[in-house]
Amino acid sequence: MQFPILSVIVFTPLVASLLILLIKPERKTEIRVAALAAALFALILSIWVYFTYDKVAGGYQFKEMYNWMPTLGIGYHVGVDGLSAPLVLLTGIVMVTGVLISWGIDDRPREFFSFLFILASGVFGVFVALDLFQLFFFYEIAVFPMYLLIAIWGWIKTREYAAMKLTLYLFIGSVVALVGALAMYWQSGNHTFDMLVLQQANFPVDFQRLWFPFVFLGFAVLGGIFPFHNWSPDGHVAAPTAVSMFHAGVLMKLGAFAALRVGIMLLPEGAKYWAPWIMGLALVNVVYGALIAMVQTDLKYVIGFSSVSHMGLVMLGFSTLKPEGMIGAGVQMFSHGVMTALFFAAVGMVYDRAHTREISKLGGMSKPLPWVALAFIVGGLVSMGMPGLSGFVAEFPIFMGVWKTNPWVAIIASLSIIITASYIMLVIRKTFFGEVPAELEGHINGISPLDKVALVFLSLIMISLGLFPSLMVPWVQSGVQNVLHLLGGA
Repeated sequence: MQFPILSVIVFTPLVASLLILLIKPERKTEIRVAALAAALFALILSIWVYFTYDKVAGGYQFKEMYNWMPTLGIGYHVGVDGLSAPLVLLTGIVMVTGVLISWGIDDRPREFFSFLFILASGVFGVFVALDLFQLFFFYEIAVFPMYLLIAIWGWIKTREYAAMKLTLYLFIGSVVALVGALAMYWQSGNHTFDMLVLQQANFPVDFQRLWFPFVFLGFAVLGGIFPFHNWSPDGHVAAPTAVSMFHAGVLMKLGAFAALRVGIMLLPEGAKYWAPWIMGLALVNVVYGALIAMVQTDLKYVIGFSSVSHMGLVMLGFSTLKPEGMIGAGVQMFSHGVMTALFFAAVGMVYDRAHTREISKLGGMSKPLPWVALAFIVGGLVSMGMPGLSGFVAEFPIFMGVWKTNPWVAIIASLSIIITASYIMLVIRKTFFGEVPAELEGHINGISPLDKVALVFLSLIMISLGLFPSLMVPWVQSGVQNVLHLLGGA
């Protein structure tokens, strides 16, 4: 019997969360050390899973299966393929850097790390789930702690509004998707939630066309798809730094991944029928998100709407149903996750010292915060899709896939590259260069060594993937092969 490594990854944050709650609240250093140890352990295991995954063999690996509630057809069934292995790795990366960035949290760090780890456990659970009921189970576990983390530790001006808005949007989306999932359960005739069995169910074409939008859009709400996206920037802005990193870096990928795993892979004929509509919505995401980001005056809102635009590229790649587009979308999920984690970490460091995120009130931050400036510039170049960085490796195949499907959509979507470049360069110039405002002069302290480690780690990942695409593309390619097989070689 093989070692249940995926279960250990999924439940490590949950066990750590309970152990952290047993530490006395005044022992804050021990709480932080315990959180970092658990996060590093989960990251090391996720790195091991990623690099030992056999991308030549492909398919689902490291599988574990136990009958949980056999009378209802519910099992505990986990495994990873070439699409989910990078996302498990991404969660481990964001978890560790999130703990490093949150080292200075002094307001109830015990409860903060505990809720953050429950969230991480839910995210890991969704990425490895091969049972539909289990996927929903972990999906809800991932969403619930977000409400508490934002409402308690968030930006005081909007935290209650943003936390409630986020929770309602995501809850309604998941209920809509659940209705579609239950329809598949009854239609299959097998009375099982096992997704590998449901993939072979050959649902009638009319059934697939009817239920695909329920399932896909229900999950895509969490992916920030237009017009159900406006919970996202508010949530980003109100959340504390580590929660913003999780929110944009991992949680939005959860929605896109579930939309692919349950929508496209279980209802392929529905995906073919609705693909042009999904492409249309994703196109609005890409261009509209970039335009709205350009006119924001709050640094976090810029990155929040930028995330809506870049997640639109993931949906755009999926909607092509072509190998190039889907491989690009798979890499974009990872690249964007690391990029936004870096962006929000950098913005959090500026805000913690300047006590403002208003771009007009900032300036010259590269002098007191050179590490932050450099990291933000790296993130900005990735965001623009600069060759030699992970953004280019992800975006170029997406545009190739879109061009093969509809050249006009590719031309319109490419406007977002110009818009993104303009607002990123503008933000970098206004925030990090020029003179430090008189009221901030002498008040900006440098960042801690742990902050530097987090920034360098995230930056190196994006540079490495940009220079060596073979570190990820073959994995994603093996996962996409399975999706294309289900689509009948579409």
